[in-house]
Amino acid sequence: MQAVLTAAKAVHLDIAGAFHPRPDQGCPPGTGTLLLLAPQEPQFWPAFTESAEYRDGAPDPMDRWSAKVIGQLAQDLGGTALFPFGGPPFHPFYSWALASGRAWASPVRLLVHDSAGLFISYRGALALPGRMQLPAPTAPMPCTTCMDKPCLSACPIGALGAEGYDVPACRAHIAGNAGRDCAEGGCLVRRACPVSARHGRLPEQSAFHMKAFR
Repeated sequence: MQAVLTAAKAVHLDIAGAFHPRPDQGCPPGTGTLLLLAPQEPQFWPAFTESAEYRDGAPDPMDRWSAKVIGQLAQDLGGTALFPFGGPPFHPFYSWALASGRAWASPVRLLVHDSAGLFISYRGALALPGRMQLPAPTAPMPCTTCMDKPCLSACPIGALGAEGYDVPACRAHIAGNAGRDCAEGGCLVRRACPVSARHGRLPEQSAFHMKAFR
């Protein structure tokens, strides 16, 4: 595991979860270990913005960067690269995150991660043939000790909360002047999570994702 983690961190990624999948969990046949990869913050964004994919002006720069970098990791490690984009069909990253024991369904239904909070973003996964020895998850779901649960009331228009997510209303809001804070600094709901606040994601990265979402 340490060798894989070192290789991932060399390209500014981190292992954000891992598990030994069952045959019914949507992994390639023969997968012994599935590793979920996320940006290593705050180093990821400066490195990504120096990449050819970010600078070439072509569509989907982060997806193309992820495919290149994680694809190379998979080749080097003798595994298969899997991505949350490129479908349909799509790989069940939400279910895989829950299976890792390091992410849970938050009060606003988005995934909340033990160290990334509501800023968790899986860039891809590595399906490896061997059953690697994995450390047992030690952090509890952060929402269980979050008394105020600010995520439930953070959305200024109520588009994201306990009742679900009104995507059209959110897009309309961030496209206008009233939604400028969300568009330039990132989703207020995600930012409200105390774990997110400690994660280190730069506002510029959140703005990039909000622009793509819009």
